[in-house]
Amino acid sequence: MRIILVEDDHSLATALEKALSTEGNTVDSVNTGEAALFLVENTDADAVILDLGLPDMDGLEVLARLKRIKRHLPVMLLTARDSLNDKVSGLDSGADDYLTKPFDMPELIARLRVMQRHNNGQSQDTLTHGEVVIDVRANSVLRDDQPVSVSSKEYTLLTTLMENRGRLLSREQLEAKIMGWGEELTSNAIEVHIHNLRKKLGRDFIKTVRGIGYGVGL
Repeated sequence: MRIILVEDDHSLATALEKALSTEGNTVDSVNTGEAALFLVENTDADAVILDLGLPDMDGLEVLARLKRIKRHLPVMLLTARDSLNDKVSGLDSGADDYLTKPFDMPELIARLRVMQRHNNGQSQDTLTHGEVVIDVRANSVLRDDQPVSVSSKEYTLLTTLMENRGRLLSREQLEAKIMGWGEELTSNAIEVHIHNLRKKLGRDFIKTVRGIGYGVGL
């Protein structure tokens, strides 16, 4: 999953980025509302974690503006504002979930997974194709009931392909999922990750249509 993290507390942002990256996510971290809106408009993000207390504008204004840009993009609010009215205002403004500070990191990660599953129209905790199963709660991959070790980028790539079973995704679409803002990938990065996944999951598990893209379940 590619996540935009909007948090101006440097220590908290660093801890969140580390925890989310460990779970196999690509994280774009910014500390202002304007930077967040720029990323929403210019990246293929899957979710936003948004602090309401930002230095340049109120978080609810950021929420309203980003929902005008991408109405269905899931947003989780983080805030020290814990009154019922604040929570209602955030949810009424389009937020999909709400956590008050301080919070437990495992709870945030679990809520983020639920939010993303709902956005993808999934009610299950697993993605399955053939003998390959992804447990999205545990961020684990099984083949024939045996664990498969994958890197964080391989996991993100495989999850993206499994979520889009039966569809072809271009190299550019896949790069957008695994590449952080400002990060440069080598020209053959997707091919390398696909090659590694095929070695672990079977040569024919991921299909290639030359000049168009890659897919699972074609």
